Amino acid sequence: MTTTAQGSGSLDNLHLAPLRSLSDFLLESARFQLPNFQDWEKWGKRVVNNLLYYQTNYFLMSAAVFLLVGLLHPMKVLLGLTIIVALVYVFVRFFAQDARRSVGADPNQQPNKWAVLGGTIVGSYLVLYLFDSVLIVAFAILLPFSLTFVHASLRLRNIKNKITNAVEIVGVKQSPMGQFLEAMGLMPTAF
Repeated sequence: MTTTAQGSGSLDNLHLAPLRSLSDFLLESARFQLPNFQDWEKWGKRVVNNLLYYQTNYFLMSAAVFLLVGLLHPMKVLLGLTIIVALVYVFVRFFAQDARRSVGADPNQQPNKWAVLGGTIVGSYLVLYLFDSVLIVAFAILLPFSLTFVHASLRLRNIKNKITNAVEIVGVKQSPMGQFLEAMGLMPTAF
């Protein structure tokens, strides 16, 4: 296993953590308990450690949930994704500083008010008409996040998991979840 300097952000050394067994993740050997809601620090450490340890399982679970919703409502997911991508594209193009300057040769030229009004009305109509599709896409994206947080909050760690996590903590920084947690300032220390 190769390592780079901390915070280098290189994607060459990025790798996924090993896939944990279903027995360890959900079934026989898995133990669940409500966290102590009074001790935020301990709860936070449990969530971060579980995010690091089960990150590949969480990624696969998220993909499976998104695919399941996509299989149940394929046309609505496609329409919702199309509307969301189109709206993001329009907002980025319209509100970017370079795009506003390059509207015309004259820097004082204002965009056509009627075109902006018409585009806004058509865009609003499409969003409202296809609002159920947009909501299904939002549900398909947010449900995996919710399931991941609930599992990471409730899953108790056993001695094997704690030892493995302490040994892997150096290499985990090269994983996607390790990079994300490090960028958020939530990366735990090994000892």
